[in-house]
Order: sequence, then C-alpha cells, then structure tokens
Amino acid sequence: MIFTRIALAPALCLFALVAPAAAEKLSLAQLSQYLNTLGTVSADFVQTNDDGSKSNGVLTIKRPGRMRLEYAASNDLVLTAGGQVAVFDAGSNEPPMRFPLSKTPLNVILKNNVNLDQARMVVSHTEENGDTVVRAQDPSHPEYGSIDLIFSDTPILKAWIVHDDTGGSTTIRLTKMRLGGAVSDAKFNIGAEANRRGTPLE
Repeated sequence: MIFTRIALAPALCLFALVAPAAAEKLSLAQLSQYLNTLGTVSADFVQTNDDGSKSNGVLTIKRPGRMRLEYAASNDLVLTAGGQVAVFDAGSNEPPMRFPLSKTPLNVILKNNVNLDQARMVVSHTEENGDTVVRAQDPSHPEYGSIDLIFSDTPILKAWIVHDDTGGSTTIRLTKMRLGGAVSDAKFNIGAEANRRGTPLE
C-alpha cells in the first residue's frame, strides 16, 4: 500500500556529517521557531520503507497544512491539504485513499503553530553525530504514532522518520532543499487532482 510506504501511510535518515567534538543539541524553542518560519519548501527526497525498498521524487511543502510528494518512477502522489492526506495510486482506477491529517504524525510539522515545548509532545530529544533528533507525537493522541525530526546544527531539517499506528516506519531523506518562491494552491487541490486522473472523489 502506498500510504504505508510514504509515511503513515504518512521521515529523516541522516547524511553522514562529521560533528564537532563538543556538539550540543539545539533547544526545542530554536527548532520550533525554525519550523514556524518555513513557508514554502521544495526538496528532492529519497524514501526508505520497512522492507528496505527505496523510491525518490520531489517534495513540496506550503505551510500550514499543505504537502505534495511526487514519486518520480511511478506517478504515485501524496497530497496533504484541507486537513486531509490523499494517496493517489497510479496503478489503480479507484479514488485516492484519504485520511485525516490530524490523525497522522505529519500533523506535528504541518500545523500552523509548531510548539515542541508543549507538554508531552516530545518523547525524546538527543544529539547524534552533530545532529539534533527529536521524537514528537500528538500529546493528546500518542496512539496516532510519532515522528523523528532530524536537524543539522544550522538548523536545517534533513530527514524525518514516521512511526505509524501499525508499528511500521518510513524514512524520508531530503536533499537540495530550496526555500521560498511562489507555489500555487492548485498544486495541493485533492479534488482537482482526482478529477484530472479520472478517479473523482466519492
């Protein structure tokens, strides 16, 4: 199932960087501020699934609440908008599978105001090889899964790992991140994409 492959069904492996000898983890306040300043982001990504299989494509984020994962080899697509996550399977004639964004770990970084200092949101906060790694969850619904956010010391979001409610995990590693620029809201229109593919929403 594509959704399981991508991130939940809807995280980031690390690039090997040499860390300073006395590297310190970034504070949750610093990381929250960084995430809240991200508006439009585009990047190349490599996804690694539980079974070791890999796929790649282009990621676009338009905060708050919108994300687009385009898979290069398959024409599969994941759209997040309007409080929903929609998974388009290029090999299916059925409408996209849809899930509430609020019930996925990705909601942690796509919400309007990210506050990692919120009580019971952060499960762990560590430094690994010069990177800061934060495991976060919805404090009211830990059963929805968790997300590991991996930041360089700049900070830059390098990767995330989504641990979904079935016990699976999906890793997304980002490269060539580009910030800013105009991205049309039409790129995140789930209904329009379903119509274009001939699989209108029910």
